[in-house]
Amino acid sequence: MDGCVPTDLVSGAGGAAVPPPAADPDLVIQFDGVGVTRSGNRLLHDVDWRVELDERWVILGPNGAGKTTLLNLAAGRLHPTTGTAFVLAERIGRTDVNELRTRIGLATAALAERIPAGERVSDVVLTAAWSVVGRWRESYDRLDEGRATGLLAQLGVGGFADREYGTLSEGERKRVQIARALMTDPELLLLDEPAAGLDLGAREDLVARLADLAYDPDAPAMVLVTHHVEEIPPGFTHAMLLREGAVVAQGLIGQTLTGENLSKTFGLPLVVERRGERFAARAA
Repeated sequence: MDGCVPTDLVSGAGGAAVPPPAADPDLVIQFDGVGVTRSGNRLLHDVDWRVELDERWVILGPNGAGKTTLLNLAAGRLHPTTGTAFVLAERIGRTDVNELRTRIGLATAALAERIPAGERVSDVVLTAAWSVVGRWRESYDRLDEGRATGLLAQLGVGGFADREYGTLSEGERKRVQIARALMTDPELLLLDEPAAGLDLGAREDLVARLADLAYDPDAPAMVLVTHHVEEIPPGFTHAMLLREGAVVAQGLIGQTLTGENLSKTFGLPLVVERRGERFAARAA
């Protein structure tokens, strides 16, 4: 049981039973009235969300807003307590999540902590093909090895393929993690605070590489979680603002990232500045 409605029918007007929303095959993410409650705490409530194939979304909000919870739902690693959640047209709680996860690229701090410091950088990426962390006895063909090499080069860390992962800088590790998330050629790429902990130079390098990925028409749909508008790469098309588990605003990025919406989201008066496709925010 997934913690949603206990049957496949819900009560409509007049108490009549009506079926839950059906999956739209053209949507990558389809959430209807989604809520998550854990130990009596509402982490998310009444979230409606649609992500199409060519969209790149950024999720912003303060600590405890529900951003990581939302990302875990989209990754199939968490079930909703209420509402229905479809990812890649598969209903969470009614599908084989192990199969679904092979179609999703995920880069999070929790996953990064599991990567052995002594692992060879190329193997950090390569092992994603088997959905494992730490190479053991599994075998890989030349196609896998070639893809891992190409992704490391694309993210600017190709020269570190034979280095130990633990010897890399934080910025280099973040790029290796993203290369790993792309290894299986996913249909959906989820990035949880990829620029967290980076200095200005490393942040800007990463933002530029994510922008290249966002502009690539062959890249998967993307969802990026961050606390800071300055970390949003050019090429991102949509934004969602969360506060205390609820959606403050969502839609096209230019219409959503306003001073008014961000002030409501973070609980203090903010001014938003935009130059080209980059954003900055400061106290009013």
